[in-house]
Amino acid sequence: MKITADTNVLVRTVVQDDAEQAAVAGALLQQATVIAVPVPVLCELVWVLKRTYAHDADDVAAAIEAITEIDTVTTDLPAVEAGLAALRAGGDFADGVIAHQGEALGGAVFASFDRRAVARLRTTGAAAADPSDLIG
Repeated sequence: MKITADTNVLVRTVVQDDAEQAAVAGALLQQATVIAVPVPVLCELVWVLKRTYAHDADDVAAAIEAITEIDTVTTDLPAVEAGLAALRAGGDFADGVIAHQGEALGGAVFASFDRRAVARLRTTGAAAADPSDLIG
């Protein structure tokens, strides 16, 4: 079977906080021949693991890497890698993903009023700036 995994399926698998749902989620992922994991699902997963379960960035990154290393998982790996780079730089996974996918769509610079996001994305090599710095 080919599935698209929702965030809650991945959360149950990673956190194992509900034995029954974790068992079902694990069985589903083992039986699936394709597990499509849209990038927004991973953005939600990061948010849930950090906010609800108080996982640190290293644990969250390890969980995402474990998911993407499953042979049957398909995702936008370059976007995920950009998100992981941002996360490891102390920033937000979603900002890294947004900057990467924006560049792929033709955007040259990630524009945000979030100065910390801009600074952290710059440390990963992404072009990022405050909007006021971009207008002439």
